Amino acid sequence: MGDRLTHVDDTGKARMVDVSAKPRVRRRAVARGRIALAPSTIALVRENGLAKGDVLAVARIAGIMAAKKTSDLIPLCHNVEIEQVDIALSVEDDGIVIEATSLCTDKTGIEMEALTAVSVAALAIWDMCKAVDKAMRIGDIILIEKTKEAIG
Repeated sequence: MGDRLTHVDDTGKARMVDVSAKPRVRRRAVARGRIALAPSTIALVRENGLAKGDVLAVARIAGIMAAKKTSDLIPLCHNVEIEQVDIALSVEDDGIVIEATSLCTDKTGIEMEALTAVSVAALAIWDMCKAVDKAMRIGDIILIEKTKEAIG
């Protein structure tokens, strides 16, 4: 890792990085985040008792859809050909842990897709639960793992 920002040119202007000379490699990223919820909200999630419907199903689909739209949301992010996005949701007594795994074979990474998936899945949970929980907190969104391996 260098000490220079790749999305800034020599004059300090934002730019999209040129990846044309890079080889296509198999890339995988895992991101994780958490939304804190009141125990009464967790009970409703577990019972599928919220008026808007199945919180976990909506969050899972929202995360997948968000990963597919990442380059539309993050201005300098390359559009990569996503091969898979998996969203795992773990309901705990005081919140939901969201983990997104994204895969691609491309010239640049897939970590932004995983991070975006976690972020939007958390926002979908917020939207589903906002009528009953005014003290929710989204946080701890981090990149857990980023790998690449040559193909062929």
